[in-house]
Amino acid sequence: MIYMISGKAHNGKDTFANFLKEELEKQNKKVCILHLASYLKQMINNYFEYNDEKEFRTLMQEVGTDLIRIKMGKNDFFTNRIFEDIEILNNYYDTFIISDVRLRDEFIKFQKKYNNVIKINITRPNFEYLTDKQEKHITETDLDNYNDFNYKVVNTTLDKLKNDAKKIVLEVNEL
Repeated sequence: MIYMISGKAHNGKDTFANFLKEELEKQNKKVCILHLASYLKQMINNYFEYNDEKEFRTLMQEVGTDLIRIKMGKNDFFTNRIFEDIEILNNYYDTFIISDVRLRDEFIKFQKKYNNVIKINITRPNFEYLTDKQEKHITETDLDNYNDFNYKVVNTTLDKLKNDAKKIVLEVNEL
């Protein structure tokens, strides 16, 4: 089973991907989280040198991850790396969570290769009330008009996110 997450919910260990992993592990699943942004960071670090994490994050916020991915023409690089990692790790894990999915093409490629893909979209509440700093974190994607998600989650409180993760795992298990 592959869960693909578009959108972001909190930072550090309090991410929706981590909540989903915890719930899946309660169902005795062996879960691996793969972050598309990690591959992006690795690729960008090959082009630029950064002294610390703050410099890298500043570039990502100013330029936007989607712009970097599209303009560098490396979207195939990301999906191919994930495909390779899944093939390698498939002997050790039965469930994969892929986070930081931004482009519709990524969903389509995974659906063509695997028939057990669950697509989750995380949206922010009250877009009109975002501060300037929060708006910088939001990048335009071609997912805006893509409504073919299995689940949509609103990024509000941590308790609600945990409950949404639990609900999704229970519903998928019933299928």
